[in-house]
Amino acid sequence: MPGPDAGGTAPGPTNLTHEFGLRLVQMAHRWRRVLDERLRPTGLSQSTWRTLFHLAHMGDGILQKDLAIAIGIEGPSLVRLLDNLESDGLIERRPAANDRRGKTLHLTALGQTRHRELMVIADEVRAQLLEGTSAADLRICLKVFDRVRANAETRIGEES
Repeated sequence: MPGPDAGGTAPGPTNLTHEFGLRLVQMAHRWRRVLDERLRPTGLSQSTWRTLFHLAHMGDGILQKDLAIAIGIEGPSLVRLLDNLESDGLIERRPAANDRRGKTLHLTALGQTRHRELMVIADEVRAQLLEGTSAADLRICLKVFDRVRANAETRIGEES
């Protein structure tokens, strides 16, 4: 149920919660589209560079299944991506110490270099897209995102 400042529950453009969700999805799509266009000359597909970003962000030695959850794709789709990254020399898979069936993922030296190159472009895009946005506004936005994420995480699986 929306709070008192949420704009009510009636559908339409005056409903702040409806507008928030719509704009969030639109913004994420446009951000990724701009980033994808800027990264296209690197020769990496969107799914490939997203996998590299997540792998670098989550840290060396993460489990393959945890990366699949973070990216939001099914295991078999991730396996194909990882096969390609591995054949390109960007990652390596190793048996997990505490999970006989699990594999840990590691960026190779080449993978780390490619990730740094991608981050230079991503940093430029981020600066351009956030131009004119104050640090105070970003802090508020991050606080809202954190609350929405926490609320979503407590509800995952409620319907099953």
